Amino acid sequence: MRAILEAAEQILADEPGASLERIAAAAGVARTTIHRRFANRQALIDALALSAARQLAQAIEDGRPDTAPPLVAMHRITVNVLQVKGAWTFALELPAEPDSEAAALHQDIDRRCVTVLKRAQDDKLIDETADLDWVRRVYYALLGESLHSNGDEADPDTLAVRIIDTLLHGAGPRA
Repeated sequence: MRAILEAAEQILADEPGASLERIAAAAGVARTTIHRRFANRQALIDALALSAARQLAQAIEDGRPDTAPPLVAMHRITVNVLQVKGAWTFALELPAEPDSEAAALHQDIDRRCVTVLKRAQDDKLIDETADLDWVRRVYYALLGESLHSNGDEADPDTLAVRIIDTLLHGAGPRA
């Protein structure tokens, strides 16, 4: 199953209309194997989206959002999320079907993000008047833009430092 999902991610990221036969070949399985596991192409895509959402949720959990100091949690989560998003670009860009498990996971991820930002706000890392939903959306935008960089900037730790620094301090001059 994992080989099929990984192959689907790689193939569909390059060619969203690729056939199940091409995905099967990349996974090293027969097309019939895919058909036994997935009723149709949409079922495969739904499974891909769910698998990626689960991995993203686990990446956040691995950052210890509730127990690590907020700045440490933000850094760990950012590194983890960059790694997952870099590996599952196609799947994580798919819109989740309303009322699906993937949609529920994404809602939980949003909630967890705001919780970490609230902890950072309580520690005076974020202004007490900041709209945390807006800060979350800016953070997501920084993550997305960071994934488009190349070269030395592709290191997740380096990118995480840049993202957190930009989120917390902006681009203005430093004292």
